[in-house]
Amino acid sequence: MIPSLQQCFALMDEYRMLANIRAHSLLVARVAGLMAEQLHRRGVPVSVALTVAGALLHDIAKTVCLDCDGNHAAMGSEICRRHDYGELAEIVAEHVLLQDGLAPECCREKEIVYYADKRVLHDQVVGLDERLTYILARYGRDDQRLHGLIRQNFALCRQVEERLFALLPWAPTELAGVVANHAVTLGEETF
Repeated sequence: MIPSLQQCFALMDEYRMLANIRAHSLLVARVAGLMAEQLHRRGVPVSVALTVAGALLHDIAKTVCLDCDGNHAAMGSEICRRHDYGELAEIVAEHVLLQDGLAPECCREKEIVYYADKRVLHDQVVGLDERLTYILARYGRDDQRLHGLIRQNFALCRQVEERLFALLPWAPTELAGVVANHAVTLGEETF
């Protein structure tokens, strides 16, 4: 089952998602939703509703994990399962790191959310280089091993970017402008 926008917002409230995390999640959902819409129009079998819900809830456990230093992706996946949103569990679990790398088929909802999350810094669409710099400073802890893992993850993200934008009508550098000028429509709702 895929939650509606209202159900996603209710979960954000239930898990006391902080305003800044909510703003980030909303923008990730717009980025992911616009990409999914375009891919769907081009015949890629991707669910816009599943992509948007996954993006809205990708950080559902982030607020909770701020106090316990837990793995917010794993805890968020469990939250999705607990609410009978099993389809979202994998997307939420893999929004930080795609566990099995790239699949032969392109482009799955989890890859779109994974990529969109890497393009949004707080509440702004940025390039991968800017986001990488932020992640290294924020989470790298001056640990060269961690820096290496983070850089590997972003190398994978660049591969995802190549795959996605080979099928999209814009270049990665145009994404911020596209998001600023377009809304995502799900059924009767637009955001």
